[in-house]
Amino acid sequence: MQLPEVAIRRPVFATVLSLLILLVGLVSFNNLTVREYPRIDEPTVTVTTRFGGASSEVIESQVTKVLEDSLAGIEGVDIITSISRQEQSQITVRFKLERDPDSAAADVRDKVSRVRQRLPDDVDEPTIAKVEADATPVIWLALNSDTVSALDLSDVANRLIKPRLQTAPGAADVRIWGERRFSMRIWLDPDRLAAYNLTVQDVEDALRRSNLEVPAGRIESSQREFNVTAATDVQTPEQFRAIGIRTVKGQTIRIGDVARVEQAPQDERTSVRYNGRDAVSLGVIRQATANPLELSAAVQNMLPSITAELPKGVSIEVANDNSIFIDRSIKAVYTTIAEAVVLVALVIFLFLRTLRASVIPLITIPVSLIGSFALMGLFGFSINTLTLLALVLAIGLVVDDAIVMLENIYRHIEEGMKPFDAAIKGAREIGFAIVAMTLTLAAVYAPLAFTPGRTGRLFAEFALALAGAVVVSGFVALTLSPMMCSKLLRHVDQPGRFDRFMERVLVRINQGYDRLLGLSLQVRWLVVGVMLASAGASWWLLSTTRSELAPMEDRGVVLANINGPDGATLAYTRRYVDAIEKMAREQPEFDRIFAVVGNPSVAQGSVTMRGKAWEERDRSTMEIARALAPRMAALPGISAYPITPPSLGQGFRERPLNFVIVTNDTYENLSAVVRQFQDRMAQNPGLVQVDTDLRLNKPEIRMDVDRERAADMGVSVDAIARTVETMLGGRTVTRYKRDGEQYDVVVQTVSANRSTPEDIDRLFVRGRGDAMIPLASLISTREVVVPRELNHFGQRRSASITANVAPDYSLGEALQFMEQTAREILPAGYATDLNGQSREFRNASGSLALVFVLSLLFIYLVLSAQFESFVDPFIIMLSVPLSMMGALLALKLSGGTLNVFSQIGLITLVGLITKHGILIVEFSNQLREQGLEKLDAVKQAAGLRLRPIMMTTGAMVLGAIPLALATGAGAESRQQIGWVIVGGMSVGTLLTIFVVPTMYTLLSRRQSGESAHPVMHDEAGGDHAGAIPAK
Repeated sequence: MQLPEVAIRRPVFATVLSLLILLVGLVSFNNLTVREYPRIDEPTVTVTTRFGGASSEVIESQVTKVLEDSLAGIEGVDIITSISRQEQSQITVRFKLERDPDSAAADVRDKVSRVRQRLPDDVDEPTIAKVEADATPVIWLALNSDTVSALDLSDVANRLIKPRLQTAPGAADVRIWGERRFSMRIWLDPDRLAAYNLTVQDVEDALRRSNLEVPAGRIESSQREFNVTAATDVQTPEQFRAIGIRTVKGQTIRIGDVARVEQAPQDERTSVRYNGRDAVSLGVIRQATANPLELSAAVQNMLPSITAELPKGVSIEVANDNSIFIDRSIKAVYTTIAEAVVLVALVIFLFLRTLRASVIPLITIPVSLIGSFALMGLFGFSINTLTLLALVLAIGLVVDDAIVMLENIYRHIEEGMKPFDAAIKGAREIGFAIVAMTLTLAAVYAPLAFTPGRTGRLFAEFALALAGAVVVSGFVALTLSPMMCSKLLRHVDQPGRFDRFMERVLVRINQGYDRLLGLSLQVRWLVVGVMLASAGASWWLLSTTRSELAPMEDRGVVLANINGPDGATLAYTRRYVDAIEKMAREQPEFDRIFAVVGNPSVAQGSVTMRGKAWEERDRSTMEIARALAPRMAALPGISAYPITPPSLGQGFRERPLNFVIVTNDTYENLSAVVRQFQDRMAQNPGLVQVDTDLRLNKPEIRMDVDRERAADMGVSVDAIARTVETMLGGRTVTRYKRDGEQYDVVVQTVSANRSTPEDIDRLFVRGRGDAMIPLASLISTREVVVPRELNHFGQRRSASITANVAPDYSLGEALQFMEQTAREILPAGYATDLNGQSREFRNASGSLALVFVLSLLFIYLVLSAQFESFVDPFIIMLSVPLSMMGALLALKLSGGTLNVFSQIGLITLVGLITKHGILIVEFSNQLREQGLEKLDAVKQAAGLRLRPIMMTTGAMVLGAIPLALATGAGAESRQQIGWVIVGGMSVGTLLTIFVVPTMYTLLSRRQSGESAHPVMHDEAGGDHAGAIPAK
């Protein structure tokens, strides 16, 4: 007794099986995490090393190179990149997906500690973090106030808010921008120092002597003891002014005589504005593999309690939250699921015409979808845009098996059998086809799980969620559906008006199809010609469709990146940032404008413009960015361009084209090559806002010490260097206490006394016999130009050229153009590589072609095993090129491109379209076993199967329509899958119902009366009408 028969005879058993699936699924659903994409973040570890006062060349040779050489030997490294900036080295090690982030970080620590002693002595300890270098915060908070000063506001941020935010799950770091940290500034006047015969060293020594805290011990008697603390520390500006430096002729010279002392910000090298007001901002950066949604939700939950503790007049707001998009796009998919269910229900009702019958396939939708959550929980998947997309497509798929089962049983009831007998007979006939269809669909997705890299990880979740839903639906179609058919279906004696009308329409369609099929079987070679033509058309469409990694999505945010000339000050950059803010305020679509100046250097900044909700604006962020681009490009003193952040979990500031040139040559020569590249790119209208990270134009003043003269005058080089460092750079001499926190005491000259290179000459040092010697006589200065930052890629010197791609140009074409240019202009000793989105695109596109071929092969083999023939599956597979033509045509007409999402759609299509072929071929085989001739068998089988084929196609196409017409957050990628399914299924089905029968008559070798499934024959072969194989 087969499974359907058991289910029909034991209805409670069948019901309980489905209820169990529902129960397990619901429990799993509550435990699944919600993310935007599957876990596709490559483990990334950064090593940051500070080396005070060092130029970028010193950092490159003495710090970065040493560390890079050591790190290169770690297992599973994908790529090492580094930036050597002034005073700091940043190395980013990106690992392959398979590596565990914690063990990767441990390996990095181990390698760094091995070469620690080879680094210069004054280097700070290298810090190792599991984040991207220059990672962008997931959520930005802005603090502003009209009553509290910037110093106190920064203090609130540091003491009250930062410690709270650091405890949020998945937070790697909380950084404060626009911070004004308390410090005691001692502004020296070089002329007064010289007049009193004092040097900088004297002031520093006096500070160290007078500001210290020492435990003085205890006083003990026989009964009690007291601790003694010497209050020798200095805390207020007045106390600092009173510190004596030295006594000359009985008169004490105090710090107040030679300097101005005030409590002021330590440095003002970043500034933040939120909606046009100055603010202090906190950015929460996530760990490389953390879930942004959870992090953002945790921060939002902390806000009310933080707000309650804030001082009066201080407000805190969320300035930008990158997880809003994720949340909205996932909610949008949930509504799409609901729309699809309604449409599929309509199709089923149209064809079956009674509520009783329609309930049977519709029940499979919740059981299959909720059942697939159980499988997702088992594999450790999450609820994300891809698994939810899989479920939207599954709605049209999971009803298929039940429809086919129901339609067959219903046919027997209409012929006058009792529902119970009809259910057993119908289930036997169709059982094999259902198993075949379920396995085929699952087989399409098997290769997807083998794709390498991030795209593979993306597909694996999509594929297994879909396959899971389909397998559950196959199970339901073999147990619950036949049981419900035997209970619910009745022979209708008195059909209603709608029923009669629909029946007439369907009978007419069937008759028309029979006539057309008869005609097409007479001109079989014409049909073969049409099939070959459509295969050719598919190939042509495939090679002319533009390709990219993922469609540009409207993520509700536009980011303007600003690069000032090197050597520009904060005030200079800020002036231009204000101009861009003004442009943003003129756009009605933006409701929050958030500007950060001075990140990562004073000459750089960014403005984040957050749009209103998707339904409240008419233009997409891409259109707004396109409108702003020429206006930003017209700003004279800086280079600024708008970016719409990319999808697929790429970095927030990533741009599509990221082309790297690597060499061992000097940076000057590399710069010349880059310039040639930029000239070539300027001639290509498809590449816009070209930028490079190699800039050799930061002005610097080189100070050369005349060592001979210094030695003659008894001045050490150390004294000269320290004097210059203190006066120009500001030196932290000691610390002072304020409200239980320690802050720095910084000695420096007033900025008015260090505004021109000549000011260096006015400083004095002490020589032999207390003689005051002006620095001008010991040093010579010259202006030179140095690189702002030196980049390495894979341990070689590199320059990255980045650009945005014009709307009518694709990433595929851009990379071809760049590689062609490289072949023409690169000299020997130079090589090219890709990074970011371009690298991902190149890796993904190669593997997808392979997956496509693999899934075809898989299906073919699975079908061969089931049909016990190598010819029948071939006939079935011929429907694939027909549907490809429809899919690619729909893509081209809807303006789509070949990308990760549309390719997922194409691969899904392969499994869907073969279903029709399976039904026709399987039935023709059964009829021929009963002794019919080949031609009659095919005609009859195709006619009988037309209704279920129309129903499954209708369900699939209408289930995908909400995807094709999606709006709101993340709609762009959903539309691509939707159009592929709609176009492919409608055109493909239309051609398949003629091509498959024709090819069957031409190719099928089986003799009439020969068993199709010798393996599956029932032992008592004679008791069925004409020995139809049992399931």
